[in-house]
Amino acid sequence: MLSLPNILTLSRILAVPMLVFLLWPGVKPESIQPLPVDYWLAFALYCLMGITDYFDGYVARTQGTVSKLGVFLDPIADKIMVGAVILLLVFTRDIDGWHVIAALIILLREITVSGLREFLAGLQVSVPVSKMAKWKTTAQLVAFGGLILAGALPLWDWLKITALGLLWVAAILTLITGWDYLRAGVKHMD
Repeated sequence: MLSLPNILTLSRILAVPMLVFLLWPGVKPESIQPLPVDYWLAFALYCLMGITDYFDGYVARTQGTVSKLGVFLDPIADKIMVGAVILLLVFTRDIDGWHVIAALIILLREITVSGLREFLAGLQVSVPVSKMAKWKTTAQLVAFGGLILAGALPLWDWLKITALGLLWVAAILTLITGWDYLRAGVKHMD
């Protein structure tokens, strides 16, 4: 149960409160932005969480230590991390205006696909992760990382603009892959 992949997954879940703490606004009530040093620390932690996300699955597959606990916890860890980052970046207004729609698309898809997977698991139907879904995940993780890093480098406007553009790419891929999952799931709802 406490294999290396499961420990990596659990560490990702336990790191979320630290990420929240780092991105929480400053002590001054009128400030909604964390300090640049907080963004730097949050970016480093976020990257570490992304690395553990890659390695928990890699180690489990290569060492043959895929466990039911890991299969259960890994998607939960992903959803907790994505949900927390979206909420924080909207709260700190690193994602604002129309860009909130892209973030909501991603958040709502995460919730919908989780519910659909749970429903299909009850029917013993598995829906494999597509290549496009992996591209979607990569785009959203890089976009969120870019937005966190842009908070540490406020003079680099191009970084925030690029990250927001990538957020929209992730949102479009989210709609496409979400529709694919929904279409596959509806077949089993009769």
